[in-house]
Amino acid sequence: MSPPETYAIKTACEVLAARDRALARAYQDCGVPEWRARPLDFSLLASLVTHQLISLQAAASIWARLETCLGEVTAEAMLDAPEPDLRACGLSRPKIAHMKSIAKATLGPLDLERLAGLPLEDARKNLLAIKGIGPWTAELVALYALGAVDAFPHGDVGLMESYKRLANAQTRHTAAAFSELAVGWQPYRGVAAHLLWAWLHFDRAQRKEARQKRKLS
Repeated sequence: MSPPETYAIKTACEVLAARDRALARAYQDCGVPEWRARPLDFSLLASLVTHQLISLQAAASIWARLETCLGEVTAEAMLDAPEPDLRACGLSRPKIAHMKSIAKATLGPLDLERLAGLPLEDARKNLLAIKGIGPWTAELVALYALGAVDAFPHGDVGLMESYKRLANAQTRHTAAAFSELAVGWQPYRGVAAHLLWAWLHFDRAQRKEARQKRKLS
């Protein structure tokens, strides 16, 4: 599947901005966000497992070591790699088990090429049937690789933090409350996610620039 066309993302952003003031602010600051398109392969699945429950910086360091260790992050390379080598890259034992489970599946029952042609709900079911792939990972696959404009990674801390700042709130929504809020963004929850991610990067860049200016003054 291809990512949504820019005009379709723009139309969705305009609808979202009319519904939600926080998203309107994100759209005003960032414009049409770039879609995070990725090929549907084992590398994407392994990358998402790597990023679970850790910071972006930590995940990037682990991923770089993993690429050095494996040469190329493929299902075959993952299955051949000894656990001590993977542990040395910074992967936890549960993540190693999940990656090896997913690697076996992609070489067997989980046909990634066929998955891309399935209806979204069927693709989700196929992904969730594999040990090591949970709802968050499945939704990100739907977003990045399947171009699903209404897929939504419930409980994503980055999205919740971005919305908190945009709304000038004191605390973040709980995962359940944020999912309930996102119901109002249907059928464009995936576009809302991209808007929130784009604004979070924008905000971080603004804060970094402000800190640098203070140091120079």
